[in-house]
Amino acid sequence: MSGDMREALRKAGLAGEPLQPAKTQTRGTDNTGRAGSRGAPPAQPSRSQTAAAQFTLGENYTAQADQVIQELKRSLRDYQRFTTSKIRNILAMVSEIYNDVITEQDDLLSPELQSRIEYLKVRLVYECGREPYVVKPFVTKAGLLDLLNNIGGSRENFKKFSRYMEALVAYHRYYGGQDK
Repeated sequence: MSGDMREALRKAGLAGEPLQPAKTQTRGTDNTGRAGSRGAPPAQPSRSQTAAAQFTLGENYTAQADQVIQELKRSLRDYQRFTTSKIRNILAMVSEIYNDVITEQDDLLSPELQSRIEYLKVRLVYECGREPYVVKPFVTKAGLLDLLNNIGGSRENFKKFSRYMEALVAYHRYYGGQDK
């Protein structure tokens, strides 16, 4: 692993912890690989298990996106630094995968597409490390890593995730997200 990636993982709070695939998670770790979910006893469910029960995408994904952006605007001190281009960079990665997902006819994603989704998680973690005061709160509040971990091989779940990302970008722009 390169020094830049190691530094990004450290800034994102993931330094020293191995990243494990979602299927092999053990109790006491969340899906970002952080042991003990910030000191929580291993007997408790992981943060992603809790998030999976609380933060799922349904028919109201636009309302969820609206709520996330409004909360960020209220709570994020550096909201003005959270430019539309930063969020659109994430959307661009999602859109590249989405274009290939919609051409497949199978309900299950191919191993190649599942691998690209795994890489998307790595890129999100890297961006969180690069911009810990701007991108990381967005990724966390929007539940992006948890949602990606819950896609599994489901084509429909990825399509919902992609639409949710589009809604996040739209609401960010609607509430005054700056372009830079």
